[in-house]
Amino acid sequence: MGALKGAIIPVTAFQQNCTLLWDDGSKHGVVVDPGGDPDRILTAIREADVTVERIWLTHGHLDHAGGAADLRDQLNGVPIEGPDRRDEFLLHGLEAQGAQYGFQVRNVTPDRWLVEGESVSLGDHRFAVLHCPGHTPGHVVYVNHAARFALVGDVLFQGSIGRTDFPYGDHEALIEAITAKLLPLGDDFSFLCGHGPGSSIGAERAHNPFLR
Repeated sequence: MGALKGAIIPVTAFQQNCTLLWDDGSKHGVVVDPGGDPDRILTAIREADVTVERIWLTHGHLDHAGGAADLRDQLNGVPIEGPDRRDEFLLHGLEAQGAQYGFQVRNVTPDRWLVEGESVSLGDHRFAVLHCPGHTPGHVVYVNHAARFALVGDVLFQGSIGRTDFPYGDHEALIEAITAKLLPLGDDFSFLCGHGPGSSIGAERAHNPFLR
């Protein structure tokens, strides 16, 4: 098993952190949350000389999933995995979401819905799936215990948490997911989030005002 490598590709006007992860030995990889700008993502894939085998989605918002259908087509139909089926209404409403912001995007249906307790894999690198609702009903987080690393989407940020001011948002559920599922991972766990710089569980436990 080679080392796990990664690159962040900011996409869309929302500057969403699309992530390219790959095994440095096999050069096989996954794209996480291709919210848009598929040509920019494809350029990063070519520059890293990576063969993408999967697309993973953390949740169904436009800036995280808006480019998934186009990218899947351009990567010869690689499977899309995630999120939890409770975000189906968002993924099937991407075109409507895009129209509100002047984006032309396509609705998408994953090849595999995910539920907590399952895992997804990048070669020998296994990521446990945690269901962390609140920002959206079906938001999932990908956790690699061996590398002490997680991809948390829009659940937790450096110094902040995901928005819950949507009709389907739930602030209490989001805080419960963070405190019951993310904080117990351990202070040494690092994470990448959907926007802005990454952080660690320890730093957020100590300094995030929403967790005090």
